[in-house]
Amino acid sequence: MLEAVKEELETADIAVANQESVTGGTALGLSDYPSFNSPHEAADALKQAGIDVVTMANNHALDRGEKALRSAIRHWRELGVEYAGASDSEADRSRLRLVERSGIRLAFLAFTEGTNGIASPRGRSYLVHRLEERRMKQEIAEARRAADAVIVSLHFGREYERLPSPAQRRLARQAADAGADIILGHHPHVLQPPEWIANRRGGRTLAVYSLGNFLAAQRQPDPHTRIGAILHAELQLPPAGVNGVPPAVRIGNVRLQTTFIRFHGWRSFRVVPLAEAGEADLPEADGLRRSLQAHLQRWMPDLIVR
Repeated sequence: MLEAVKEELETADIAVANQESVTGGTALGLSDYPSFNSPHEAADALKQAGIDVVTMANNHALDRGEKALRSAIRHWRELGVEYAGASDSEADRSRLRLVERSGIRLAFLAFTEGTNGIASPRGRSYLVHRLEERRMKQEIAEARRAADAVIVSLHFGREYERLPSPAQRRLARQAADAGADIILGHHPHVLQPPEWIANRRGGRTLAVYSLGNFLAAQRQPDPHTRIGAILHAELQLPPAGVNGVPPAVRIGNVRLQTTFIRFHGWRSFRVVPLAEAGEADLPEADGLRRSLQAHLQRWMPDLIVR
């Protein structure tokens, strides 16, 4: 499924993915829309493709209940993949997800606006990390004190809207001011243009409002639901801070590698670079690629889009 983009994922120091369909395993019975459960092999495929961190806070996290979520968490642990946005105990909920690469400590947090009306079981609100603004800002601030860079995943916005809503931009600003360096958004299922946010720390936060669909089987007429992007960004830590204040991480070489979901008869799904999609895959493919590049550069004219 991911062979065409595997090298791109593997060569990164750290690769992050939003795993929206809970990988609860076949023992619970596989299921698709509107109540998802995927096999553990889906998680195995992401691990083999080079994914190091998955975010689990999304509107489908509780589709198949607590048992499926716990099974998924257990399997991610067995694979050695860090997970954010879901927990199997209060102690796990309070654990900061820290990963170090090349001498830079990265904290990962993830929050979702909702779970399709499914409440966590009584006394187990820790299962899914919900987007409660006060708690989100508090946890980001705490992560800021422990890490060199804070990556925040937000499952928010309106489905199929190609521009972020005012609410998305407001929440992103709150996360930026609280200490987020990069915001990774998803839920709209289509690409939304990213932007830089000037934060209260005097730096810039990269807000990527929606990365579209990376691997999905949505039966939507809109071709944009078959398009996603891999975000590339380089983080650099200056050698020293000022007056005991830790130096702010620098974010550079930002680019988006656009991707396309190729399939035949709703089988044999493959993720390929969008540049490889031809007219047989995507009517008026060349024109769509050009318009998509302009769309993604709306607020970042120098953004590299491939």
